[in-house]
Amino acid sequence: MQTTLVIIKPNGVQGGIIGEIIARYEKARLSIAALRIRNITREEADGFYAEHRGKGFFTELVDFMTSGPVVLLALRGEKAVEAVRQMNGATNPKNAQPGTIRFDFAPSMGENVVHSSDSPESAAREVAYWFKDSELVNYPAASHLL
Repeated sequence: MQTTLVIIKPNGVQGGIIGEIIARYEKARLSIAALRIRNITREEADGFYAEHRGKGFFTELVDFMTSGPVVLLALRGEKAVEAVRQMNGATNPKNAQPGTIRFDFAPSMGENVVHSSDSPESAAREVAYWFKDSELVNYPAASHLL
């Protein structure tokens, strides 16, 4: 089992699509190991996206991520990192496949509705950035309901 991080960005929260996004992950037999909705601080966003510091889009990214509440999700399942990345679609929604979250909901690359870990290593680091181990729960996805 893998655990990965998803952030539903401020436009996803304010657009009223939290439930739709989470339902897609659950239908893919991913379980929610942790969930939190909150405003993140500039300091938290700066630290989380530190690998992008110095790039042209960094300030815009931090501004966007702190513009409203986000939903932080730790999702668990078989090949969770890969599964979530495929469900989310390409970072640029113009390049995303129909039926992916970004194709269906993202207005632009800068406001692409969701963040997800890009590797098992980054998933471990990112989940730990937002959640303590004691906050993560483990249960099997309910396949009999699907």
